[in-house]
Amino acid sequence: MENLEKLKKAFSESLEIPPEDINDALSYGNKSWDSVAHLALVASVETEFDIMLASDDVIDMSSFLKAKEILGKYGISF
Repeated sequence: MENLEKLKKAFSESLEIPPEDINDALSYGNKSWDSVAHLALVASVETEFDIMLASDDVIDMSSFLKAKEILGKYGISF
């Protein structure tokens, strides 16, 4: 599975939205992305990519685009 598909899977499962609704414009507060879903999303991303996000990165992950940028710091490319 490609990294983009893995990230979409993490978002889809955590936010309970179809993968086709996930794009760079998706941001915190849209759809079902609230504070509780954010914690589930962070856990899912960490599990999917076998990483541990820094606290600042958890806080900064405010959109799908930003999530891709943050994961780039961990050597994950899209």
